[in-house]
Amino acid sequence: MNTQKAIIAFSQSEKIKCGLIWASQILEVYMGLPRMDQQGAERMIKAIVGMIAHEVRLARNLVKDTTWDDVEKHMDMAMVMINSQVVHESGFHLTRALSQVTSIGQRSLSALKEEGLL
Repeated sequence: MNTQKAIIAFSQSEKIKCGLIWASQILEVYMGLPRMDQQGAERMIKAIVGMIAHEVRLARNLVKDTTWDDVEKHMDMAMVMINSQVVHESGFHLTRALSQVTSIGQRSLSALKEEGLL
């Protein structure tokens, strides 16, 4: 991985990790809400997951690395779960995406350390 791509991958991975953690926390709150309040929370979760998915696509396009494809698949599955009215099932896919993004971030961090940039 060249230096420019490592910097972009690391930066995007940190941003996406934060978003995934926030989305997971909001999902936990959603599950504790009364039924009548869940519809509004569901719209919020959809919006946040959509924004995170956009950042994943941006990272994939900028870095040209297929490892982002797995993250995108998990984000797509999370959105399918949300759109299918089984919002609570999206947490599994968000967690898998988080694991993949963490691995990408670690690889890019290692590459930057090897270059003596960190």
